[in-house]
Amino acid sequence: MKLRVAVIMGGYTSEHDISLKSGAVVMAHIDKEVYDPYAVRIDKDAWLVEVDGNWKPIDIADFSSGDLRFDAVFNAVHGTPGENGELQSYFDSLQIPYTGCAAEVSSLTYNKAKTLEYLAPHGIAMATRIVLSAGDTIDTQEIVAKVGLPCFVKANQAGSSFGVSKVYEENNLRAAIEVAHKEDSGVLIESFLQGTEVSIGVITYQGKVRVLAPTEIVTDEDFFDFSAKYEGKSEEITPARLTESQHQALRIAAEKVYTALGMKGMSRSDFIFVGNVPHFLEINTVPGLTEESLLPQQAKHAGISLRDLIGNALVEAMEK
Repeated sequence: MKLRVAVIMGGYTSEHDISLKSGAVVMAHIDKEVYDPYAVRIDKDAWLVEVDGNWKPIDIADFSSGDLRFDAVFNAVHGTPGENGELQSYFDSLQIPYTGCAAEVSSLTYNKAKTLEYLAPHGIAMATRIVLSAGDTIDTQEIVAKVGLPCFVKANQAGSSFGVSKVYEENNLRAAIEVAHKEDSGVLIESFLQGTEVSIGVITYQGKVRVLAPTEIVTDEDFFDFSAKYEGKSEEITPARLTESQHQALRIAAEKVYTALGMKGMSRSDFIFVGNVPHFLEINTVPGLTEESLLPQQAKHAGISLRDLIGNALVEAMEK
């Protein structure tokens, strides 16, 4: 008998539409000889499941729709509630297996500043940073004195480069902080690192942690922003053009991040090389699976098809 899988997508943040694309890819590539997949869309005002071409409401009390119940969940929700631990805690309470990391890991990793603080004792290089909460006094002179210019201003809890600005002048800091606040109450301000930007997938595959080939990001934009990621304004080179020593340093750092955080399933971490040292930026625990996304490119380079990547994640979920 096939396992009924809810492929959940959407969510409550600016990443909603990107998540719908990732979910559609999962629906297209999941092995339908093994699984009976259902698209489940999470919007701000409703949870819906597609059954025979019609969208029907999900009963949030037990994650069902009429007589339809699910054996497992494939989580393709970027942002909240799919990456911050909310959905993970919900499915834990219902004892429904789900792909990806545990609730407490999701909660930690969705907070960029707390992730950096958690990883700091593990000897992983990072940019100099300042964290602002809602209501904090903004002293632009103090910020510049600590992180320098240019610097990056980021929403502390957001993805897909939403709420991110590169700031060259002190008098533009307040406007950039306001942009970040539109995505989250917390703001992370980091020093600019001049070097090669790379993104590297680390997954648990067939029971073992596997570090994939990194992708080098080359963009004509000022940085790897939304248009560079999703509108073709960047060149993504897999494997990245790194020396063997740089490759080795990156593999060690990426696996250290994955294991130190207690990750499971698929992840993608971003680094910038300063000389031969990879500096960690952030980790994505529900990586995009669209045609523009990096993790599928890296998996393909490793000989792992999307069908196998999806199936492996579900096998791991059922074994947890």
